[in-house]
Amino acid sequence: MERVLIMCVLFVFLGVKYALGDVGTATSYDPPYTPTRCNGNQADQFPSGNLFISVSEGLWDNGAACGRRYRLKCLSGSRKPCRDGTIDVRVVDYCSKTPCPSTIVLSNDAFAAISKSQRGKINVEYVQI
Repeated sequence: MERVLIMCVLFVFLGVKYALGDVGTATSYDPPYTPTRCNGNQADQFPSGNLFISVSEGLWDNGAACGRRYRLKCLSGSRKPCRDGTIDVRVVDYCSKTPCPSTIVLSNDAFAAISKSQRGKINVEYVQI
């Protein structure tokens, strides 16, 4: 009985952890990635592995989003595009397209790390870390 209770408590806590994420859409964008609205032409603004993003108005927060980190998980898209697991990305820019094609716009490397398709729009769960 004790084991069942412990497992139920763990399940509830793990379930709450994932319920705290927001859901949005993600697309990719091509280089050149500079200049950015966060750090201009500085090459050191990009994290290793090139896992970075631009964000739409809803996440931009008047520029306060610069440097924020998010954990992303692919949820769905056309033709089962999702890879398993999550990736951690850093905000380096504001989506300057009007209208922005998605909530989050990933570098090509970040998009390839989370999706099996090279292009398109996917649904993602994201949480600030």
